[in-house]
Parts: sequence; C-alpha cells; structure tokens
Amino acid sequence: MIQVCDFSKAYKSSFKISGINFSVEPGKITALVGANGSGKSTIIKAICGFHYADGGQILVDGKIGYLPEVSNLPDKLYTADFLTYAARSYGLSGSQLDFAVRQAVTKCGLSDVLTKKIKTLSKGYKQRVSLAQALIHDPENLILDEPVSGLDPLQISQLHRLIKDFSSTKSILISTHILSEVESLCDNVVLIKNGRQLGFGSKADLKKLMEGEFGEI
Repeated sequence: MIQVCDFSKAYKSSFKISGINFSVEPGKITALVGANGSGKSTIIKAICGFHYADGGQILVDGKIGYLPEVSNLPDKLYTADFLTYAARSYGLSGSQLDFAVRQAVTKCGLSDVLTKKIKTLSKGYKQRVSLAQALIHDPENLILDEPVSGLDPLQISQLHRLIKDFSSTKSILISTHILSEVESLCDNVVLIKNGRQLGFGSKADLKKLMEGEFGEI
C-alpha cells in the first residue's frame, strides 16, 4: 500500500509540483499519467526515497521494488551473476538467495539467458532482467517508470502479461503517457499536468478527462 498525501516539491527552475493525493492499493494497478515533464518521475523518485518532499507525506506499507525508465544494467555481467548480486544487495544469502533468484528467473522468463552477458540481450530481455531485480526481494509494492519505453509490440504484450500476473499480490504503480497502456492494463488513474493533479479515480470515471487532456501525448 502506498499513500501520497498533499505532496509538493519545488525546483530552482521555478517548476513546482503540488497538491498530489492518491493511493496505490494491493491487487490494483494504478497509472500515473501525464506528458513528459509533468512531474511523474519526481513523484516516483520521492516514493522510492531518492529525494524528499518539500510538503505533505508519502506513506509506504511494505517493501518497494523499482524499475527505472532507463535501466543502467552492468553490460559485462552475466544475467545469473547480476541477479545474484541484486539478491545480495537486499540482504539475502544462502538458501533464501537461491530461492529468490529461481523465483525471479521463473516469473520473468529468463532461464534461456542466464549464461549470457547482459550486453548481448535484446531490449525486451534487458527489461525483463530489470524487472527481475525489482522483484527479487518479493516486495509488496512495485513501481514501474515508463516500463515499455523502447519495446516493440510483442515485447510490450509480454511485459504487460507479466505485470498483470504480479498485480494479484502486489500494489503496482506505473508511470506512463500511453493511453492505450492505461486502457489495457490499469485499474486506477492519477492524472498529472504541469505539476498539478487533475484527477484520481477509476479509468472508467476519468476516461473522458484523460482523452480531453492527454489525447495527443
């Protein structure tokens, strides 16, 4: 469970985010929707603890798994070695580490690339590896920043199926500017424009507002 309560953040450039209020519930996929530069990544990074709010509160119940928009994976590592490193970074060891890696590999469909260096993987497989590291410690909350950026239609479909599978047991927040992704994948929507929240509710309730405000993004 994630709750964002009257969040605000100001920058020296005079851009300010304020009045952000929404929750991400277990078993639901919530979309944070807005054009590039609207403040989505700032909100997500605050939830993950990369920086602090200037005002309001962010409450997180449970662990967080984070998939950044641009995954800076270590190209020279083999997939298996990277996932082992990721598990260790969360404090896992011994049988717990082995189980966590096996689970992440199975859930993300990585068994065929465990012995391959990350630099040799396709964009789709690199995104799966990034998702596996976000899941490897079995977090209650999963945050995905533009998860399908740069993927082809087949890879997008495959990743969406994975995300839907995970949503049965996790609270998932997805940052996106693709309305078709919201329509096919998400339950609830937070609409952001120029650092302001325009609405929060079910995608059915906010469909007309989304189309009116973001139909061209």
